[in-house]
Amino acid sequence: MSNNIRLLVGLANPGAEYARTRHNAGAWVVEELARIHNVSLREEAKYFGQTGRIQTNGQDLRLLIPSTYMNLSGKSVAALAKFFQIKPEEIMVAHDELDLPPGVAKFKKGGGHGGHNGLRDIISKMGNNKDFYRLRIGIGHPGDKNKVAGFVLGKAPAKEQENIDAAVDEAVRCMDILLKDGLNKAQNRLHSFKAV
Repeated sequence: MSNNIRLLVGLANPGAEYARTRHNAGAWVVEELARIHNVSLREEAKYFGQTGRIQTNGQDLRLLIPSTYMNLSGKSVAALAKFFQIKPEEIMVAHDELDLPPGVAKFKKGGGHGGHNGLRDIISKMGNNKDFYRLRIGIGHPGDKNKVAGFVLGKAPAKEQENIDAAVDEAVRCMDILLKDGLNKAQNRLHSFKAV
């Protein structure tokens, strides 16, 4: 598997009222990576999002947090990817994942959208290409599909948030491993991690 990831996208809803809601877990990965690399994310109207760029192992990695609402994330991703000629298989999308418990994060290549509106829109705007990588940040499930919308737009209780933050922190470290040593090494480390 190639470790030639050129764009890391963190999915979120814009605005202060959503900042710490579970649905924004993907953006926390990008914000933390930017912080560690001492890079400021700037609002860029032509990419409909906040962007930045880090250098790691002589490789450029573009960072993007779409400022569109979640269900229009693809508009932002497609605009930046088209401008820099970044192929879907060179993109990693970090997003909240209902099917994983808080404190767990996993890398994945390709696949469907699993009902996630951000992923659904990215797949559609990338010409139905699903070959991008995903970084799935576990947020747990409310136990009833009718409660999902309120759950993802709500804030996690303190202990759950602590576990999510620990998984985000570990995912950021593994992102560095991925860019240096490839996906398998990064997966082996990230997939054995569980915040307690």
